[in-house]
Formats: sequence, structure tokens, C-alpha cells
Amino acid sequence: MDELLGRRVPYSAEAEQSVLGAMLIDPACIPDVVNSVRPSEFYIDVNREIFETVFSMFSTGIKVDPVTVLDQMRARKVWRESSQQYLVELMDVTPTAANVLQYCAIVRERALLRSLGDAAAEITDLVYQEGGQAEQVLELAERKIYAMRKESATGGLIPLTQVLQDVLSQISQAAQNGSKLPGLTMGLADIDECLQGLGAGDFVLIASRPGMGKTSIALNMAVSAAKASGKTVAVFSLEMSRQQLVMRLLAGESHIDNYQLSQGRLNSDEWSRLAEAAGQLSRIDIRIDDNPSMTVAEMAAQCRRLDNLGLVVVDYLQLMQSAGSGHSWSNESRTQAVSDISRMMKVTAKELGVPLICLSQLSRANEARTNKRPMLSDLRESGSIEQDADAVIGLYREGYYNQECEDPNAAEAIVLKNRHGRVGTVYLRWIPEFTSYVNDERRRDEDEY
Repeated sequence: MDELLGRRVPYSAEAEQSVLGAMLIDPACIPDVVNSVRPSEFYIDVNREIFETVFSMFSTGIKVDPVTVLDQMRARKVWRESSQQYLVELMDVTPTAANVLQYCAIVRERALLRSLGDAAAEITDLVYQEGGQAEQVLELAERKIYAMRKESATGGLIPLTQVLQDVLSQISQAAQNGSKLPGLTMGLADIDECLQGLGAGDFVLIASRPGMGKTSIALNMAVSAAKASGKTVAVFSLEMSRQQLVMRLLAGESHIDNYQLSQGRLNSDEWSRLAEAAGQLSRIDIRIDDNPSMTVAEMAAQCRRLDNLGLVVVDYLQLMQSAGSGHSWSNESRTQAVSDISRMMKVTAKELGVPLICLSQLSRANEARTNKRPMLSDLRESGSIEQDADAVIGLYREGYYNQECEDPNAAEAIVLKNRHGRVGTVYLRWIPEFTSYVNDERRRDEDEY
């Protein structure tokens, strides 16, 4: 079709050949090449087959030279009668292996142009289809452009050898880090240890009854993650205003009673602490959106525009609108809508490549039990929420139900689900005047995960 329209598909045969020739001339450049360009970015079939062969050999520790490459091409059944002569030509036409990364950049750029052309054609087809919804087309367009900007494919079959290389690199990095968490810290040491931090693409659900403090613990985590990583944290609050959230952040950071702070009843020492807390918060990058009718698509669109995103926090799931809705619901349709939203949350976390913390309400089912600690089945309008989440944390305070109990501020973060490790109870303390959760140092030695 492109030839009929007089259009030339973007590719550079010379750059593709020079990348392959450089790897044959100087195998020492192969690690840099496999980190710079992917097999799918080669347009010419024979060049892609040779690159995949060399990639596989490198991943499995086989020495790379023209003879071994030919042997592996036979084993992979991509050998042709002209293969030997073609390998010789590749080395002859390559000026030098020293410029291999420049050759890779050309290959990658042409592949990006081809992807952009394919996406544009697909979007154009959708625009002219009858019954197409503008919001859906816009969401698809943004996702495709975002995926290309990240130079990551939206799906597709990836060779096992390529995935193995990525996983081995992760294991090696973990070994170098030693005791350092592999994921993003949440600022609560025992929860961090249990979950091993927040991993890229993780969908973490924090659930409780209203007033238990789930917004507070999420804000604690947001501030800690922003400080530790230096990255942007996006907070989407569908229940509280920006001003209310910042008031809570200031109370927790300055250790000033939230009520006194809101009334402005501060002594000179508290004014100083408030100024210091404001300075500390101004040095981290937290973005807040308090649109009460937010959809997942709108949230994802905003997050894609952030260059240094490290964490997303949503407060809370059941208030999120399904795209194109926001009306009254039957129980069945609402359950399905919430299930769809939770699935979209997981997909968004994976697409963005950052952890997403989402708050959720618990139903009243636990209040009918003698033991009121939360269970997975208590998730309100649960549907498939517990299936989509990588981790589910239920908050519990005995003092919430009985102020006369021995220690009304003792709290438990019950890890009900954890795809990456252990489940069990982490002990915390609730500080109501600062609307904050902290580690319970007195009980850390008794923790049972």
C-alpha cells in the first residue's frame, strides 16, 4: 500500500547492516547493543533473524563469531544458502565498530517512525468507523503515543532469552543492593519489609471502614516515597479537597495538632515548626488533583504527561467514575463497574511502570462478626478487586470500635494478600492529633508476618 501511494517505509538498511557487522567484528560491543536496540526494530527480515541469533547466543553465553553465528542459524532454522556470504558482506560494509551506538540510534529512530505511522493509521480507521466514541479514540491515541515515547511495545511476543536477560539483571541488582529494598519505600519499615517495598507496576489496595485512617496512611506513604526517590508522586483525591490534604500533610510533618492547625492557634514554637514543615514539603514533588468525578482514563492521561513519575495514589476506588457514567447504579451494575475500574487500575499501573496505591472501603460485613478484623471478602462491591490487586492491606484499630479498650491507638495493618511474599499482621500506632500512622516500636520484636 505504501509503495502504491508513493510512500517509502522508514528504515535504514545501512544502519541495520552496520549494527550486525559491528557485533561480528567486535563482540565486546554486544552488551551495549542489546541494551540499545530490540529485534523487532529491525525492518529487514534477514537482519532481524541474525540479530535474534546473536542475542540468543549472548544471553546463553555462547561465543559470537561468524562461524558460531552460522552454526546457530542452522540450529534455529534461519540459515540460507547466502547466509555465509551475507555475514562476510556485513563485516565489509561496516566502517567501524566504534560507532555502533550511533547505528543503533538510527535503527531505533526508523522503527519509532514506523510505529508512529501504524498508530496513526489505526487511529484514523477508528475515527471514521461509525459509532466510535471520541473519548475512547482519544484514550487509545494517548496510550499508543505514550508507549512509543517510553520506547516500549504495547504487547507483542517477546523472546524468552530477552526476558531472561532482564530478570538476571534484576537479580544481580538485588544482590548488589544487599539489605536495601528492591521496591519503593513506604516509610513504614515493617510494611516495607513484608511487601519488599512497592514494585514497578504494583497495584496495592489499602482497605478499611470509614474514619479508620486509610487516607492518612496513604499520605504518609506518598511523602516518604517522594522523599526517598526524588520522583513525582501523583495524588488523586475524589473525597477530600487539595486544601484538606495539605492540612493533613502539614500536621503530620510539623507534629502539630490538626485541629489547632486548622484554627491557627499556634505558639511561636509551633509557627517555627510549621514553617520548617512547609519548607520540607515544598522540596518534594507531590501533585494533587481533587476532581470528584475523575475516571481512570483521565487519571492515566495526566500521569502519562509526568516525566519523573514514581508513585500514584488514588483516594478512593468506589468514588472513581466508570468512563462515560456517573449515574445511579443497581448493586449488580455498580459491582461490575467497580470491578472494571479495578482492572483498569492494574492495567494503568503496569502501563505506567510505577506502583499505584488505591484506597478502598470495606463493607459492614466485618461489624457483624465478633472478630472485626478485615477479610478479603469484606471489600465493598468487591467483584474482582482482590484478584486484580498485587497486595491488599486491611487497617484495624480496636479503639475504633471501643474507646475504652486498653490501648485505643494500637493499630494493625493486616496484609491479606501479597503476590511478592508473606501475609500477616504488621503492628502500627495511630496518632490522631497528627492524623498519622507510625511504626509501633514496642511490638516490632513480636511481629508475625
